[in-house]
Amino acid sequence: MKNLLFINKGIKTLTILGWLSTGWGLDGALAQTPTVESKKTSGNTELDLGREYLRTGDYEKAKSVFQKISRDKDHLPAVYQPYLQSLVQTKDWSEADKFLKRLIRSDETNSLYHAAAGRVAMQQGKAEEAEKQFQEAISRARRSEESTSQLAGSFAESDQPDWAIKTFLASRAESRDENRYALSLARLYRATGQSEAMIGEYLRFGKIDGNRELAQGRMQDEIKDEKEIILLEKVLYKKVQEQPNEPYFVEMLIWHLLQEKEFNKAFIQARAMDRRYRQEGQRIVEIGFMSMQNKDYPAAGKSFEYLVREYPKSANYPVYRRLLINAKEEVVKTTYPVNQHDIRVLIGEYQKLFDELGKNQKTLEALRNTARLYAFYLNEKDTATAILDLAIKLGGNDRDFIDNCKLELGDVYLLKGESWEATLLYSQVEKSEKDSPLGYEAKLRNAKLNYYKGDFELAKEMLDILKLATTREIANDALDLSLLIQDNTGVDSNETALKAYASVELLLFQNRTNDALVRLDSLFTKFKKDPLADEILFLRANTLLKENESQRAIEDLEKIVKDYPYDILSDDAVFLIAKTYQEKMNEKEKAMNLYQEILKKYPGSIYGAEARKRFRLLRGDAIN
Repeated sequence: MKNLLFINKGIKTLTILGWLSTGWGLDGALAQTPTVESKKTSGNTELDLGREYLRTGDYEKAKSVFQKISRDKDHLPAVYQPYLQSLVQTKDWSEADKFLKRLIRSDETNSLYHAAAGRVAMQQGKAEEAEKQFQEAISRARRSEESTSQLAGSFAESDQPDWAIKTFLASRAESRDENRYALSLARLYRATGQSEAMIGEYLRFGKIDGNRELAQGRMQDEIKDEKEIILLEKVLYKKVQEQPNEPYFVEMLIWHLLQEKEFNKAFIQARAMDRRYRQEGQRIVEIGFMSMQNKDYPAAGKSFEYLVREYPKSANYPVYRRLLINAKEEVVKTTYPVNQHDIRVLIGEYQKLFDELGKNQKTLEALRNTARLYAFYLNEKDTATAILDLAIKLGGNDRDFIDNCKLELGDVYLLKGESWEATLLYSQVEKSEKDSPLGYEAKLRNAKLNYYKGDFELAKEMLDILKLATTREIANDALDLSLLIQDNTGVDSNETALKAYASVELLLFQNRTNDALVRLDSLFTKFKKDPLADEILFLRANTLLKENESQRAIEDLEKIVKDYPYDILSDDAVFLIAKTYQEKMNEKEKAMNLYQEILKKYPGSIYGAEARKRFRLLRGDAIN
């Protein structure tokens, strides 16, 4: 049987603080006790001698020394723990029982003495006596927060977490404060595998003023297992149903759903809160923007549609209207192949916005969006140019807006094949917006233009600057393109493959999809053994998907996984195959297997969270 650890008053602060800050983590062995010394008692040479005997395993001599010291009542707090250890090691149960009775008589209020008596009884197989002593210890400690924490720490470090839990619960009941000791109990429930109870305590802890974010952080760190994530959601829904007038649980549920990128579910909860507590749509706005950022455009559309309908007199109404159309626009643009009729419907909605609010400062962004639709989806470049020229005139002193329009205008010129005009506009914005995100975006577009033209050295110089001083999204794009250039240029490469590949990317930018596919077929045949081969396949697969050629796209993606399993595009390919099976081909089982493969085979993949979410949805365990 495992030896047990006893804690005296001299070390309680150290052990309790250590337990609360790092977890108890000790094995509870008595043999470790002498390593925790009090400087105040180390001057007692007899006590030091006894501890040395314990350290070397000479328990009989240790017992003899401690027995002599224990006769002095003043030394009991310092000696009782090592003395009991020596008695347990020598199995001198008679002396142990006598000493414990004397110990308890010396201070009947000390709950640790009763706990020690219980542990000695357990060593002797006296279960009922042990239970009695433990209950007595709890009874003594429950009225004092300090004694409760001390006793619970003693139980925890002695590998008795269940009794530590009972200690805290008894004291909580005594105090009539249902949230007391919540964090400590959460840790104990985690250690004993009681997930639902752990979640309940974290939620209690979060209810205490100022603790919500700390509770959320702890749950984010602790709850990573898929089953526990599902359980947390179930518990939160249950709390919301049981206490509909308690906004705290709704807020925690919304927080959790946003963590899991369940934006539509988060919107449903936020809408109910908004109607009940008249929050002026604040939470809905947040969810709408987060949905847009995470490309969940249907959820974003619902959020902004609600805001438009419920708050037509809001100062932000024009923004809500534009973002609602923008969300619909993104749905249309990401539903392949893109339907030109749907694009014209969107332009019609923007026109209604202009009819209602006019073409002015409030609708400038909508004007810019309209120009982009004309240019990239209807191939009406002259119309797009005229709209952008008008937007620039209306922009007045709004430099950022005007520079954004210049970037769009540069893109239109690139669509026309007028690269010189495009780079002039990009460079104007670079100069105007130096050391700002918009300036970095202009530099990125200039770098891409040079890449399309095959001037890889200049492109890479610009990209390497962007890797160091820009926003994360632009930095990632710059890094990806820089690595592509680096891996396919230099001493061992004649750059032929990359120049051909870059020219295809320009064709795709210009919406010359059929020409691009013909070139990609030729490229793969010619360069199938080139380091660029997997990139060619991945680009062709994505292009085929936009043309609704799902099966052909899957064949290319499967070839990447099979023939290039160690390249960086392997997990991208698996995820895209799974997504295609799910969204395009209604092959749920195949999609589930592939999402599971991502979680197991690519544990560090950026697609992990999305794969888990989609797997859960397909398995049917999504919570409503």
